[in-house]
Amino acid sequence: MEKLSAVAKTLTPSPIQELSFLAQRRNAINLAEGFPDFPAPSSIKDAAVSAINSDFNQYRHVQGICDLLARKMKEMHGLDVDPQTDIAICCGQTEAFASAIFASTLIAFSSYFLLKAIESLIFHARYCAESIFVKLLYVSTAIDPGDEVILFDPSFETYEGCITLAGGVPVFVALDPPHWSLDPQKLINSCTSKTKAIVVNSPQNPTGKVFTRAELEIIAKVCCTSDFLAITDEVYEHLTFDEEKHISLASLPGMQKRTIITSSLSKTYSVTGWRIGWAIAASHFASAIRNFHIRITDSAPAPFQEAALTALRSPSEYYETLRADYKWKRDYMLELLDGLGFQIEYKPQGSFFVFVELPQSCKLSDVEFVKELIEKAGVVAVPGRGFFHAKLPSEKLHRAGLDYHERYIRFAFCKSNATLATAWQKLNELVDSTGHLRLFN
Repeated sequence: MEKLSAVAKTLTPSPIQELSFLAQRRNAINLAEGFPDFPAPSSIKDAAVSAINSDFNQYRHVQGICDLLARKMKEMHGLDVDPQTDIAICCGQTEAFASAIFASTLIAFSSYFLLKAIESLIFHARYCAESIFVKLLYVSTAIDPGDEVILFDPSFETYEGCITLAGGVPVFVALDPPHWSLDPQKLINSCTSKTKAIVVNSPQNPTGKVFTRAELEIIAKVCCTSDFLAITDEVYEHLTFDEEKHISLASLPGMQKRTIITSSLSKTYSVTGWRIGWAIAASHFASAIRNFHIRITDSAPAPFQEAALTALRSPSEYYETLRADYKWKRDYMLELLDGLGFQIEYKPQGSFFVFVELPQSCKLSDVEFVKELIEKAGVVAVPGRGFFHAKLPSEKLHRAGLDYHERYIRFAFCKSNATLATAWQKLNELVDSTGHLRLFN
């Protein structure tokens, strides 16, 4: 008997998941998913093993993480953060972001008594097999239906899902290709009386864009003038190239009090499976986020919290080497793709993705191309359409001038040099006499 909720029925596997399954069946080289296939730093792994052997295996809050993060915010961005009140440790950046979405609207809703009612329901539901109901309960009752949250398109799909589950309405502001520039007028035109927040991911997935100070100042002006919140995803904060520097939106005048920063250990320390993330915000936001975290997941993994202390104490040389290594991988990937005939008009300035366009000679769509790539070359990437949100059929995309939504491919270069070399070899086995991929003809 099917008893799925209306919300659950709207959630479907992502293109990344589906193609990853196909790639696994074909034993393809995975340049799709954004996780490293090389070892995490030994010192961090040793710290996790030591914590497990020292029996740090129960529910736990490691205050030292907050102390180190507060120091980091001061050093990197000049922000004064109270480690006792302004930081919430979560199960990865994804939970931090979701809790920020729920918490920011919950505060505006002033639902103290509603939260108490939810706690009672959670107590009775805690041991049910359908414990996912508890999470959806937060979503459906703590959010003002119809609140609008602005996202910059293309964007990572998790944001839209969290906003929709929270009862909000995602509003997409298209960045202009090929450099993914922000048009100030498009942003202003997207703001309404229902707008509550703007989401900023910089460095960005999937494009590798690093928002410039001028662009961030435009966003900050809109937020301050209209009294909007800002929620940032800064997981790639240490992965910037070519002298680009990551600027946190919270560091701009008037923005710290209205910005919720989310980030994690995952990308910087190559531990995407550890699920240690955080939200940094004014104390009333951080407290609400912490309450959601405690009621939904209780605690981030205890031994990995202990290991986070070692990670966050990494010397400056670690981050310099990290950037240099990833810059080499980026350049290697760009050289490969350029030689194969992809259109490359934008060199990513951050993250560990390249977002390239199929050449005009290629008659395949992005999805068709990736399927052929898996079948014939044994390499998997991600079709770009999953990051665009126009929700139009192909003929309407064409009439709207949005054909490019079906023309981009994302490749992840967060892989070992050996994996990248193998991908190069496999792809070059599929070239024609001009050196370009036969799939383009």
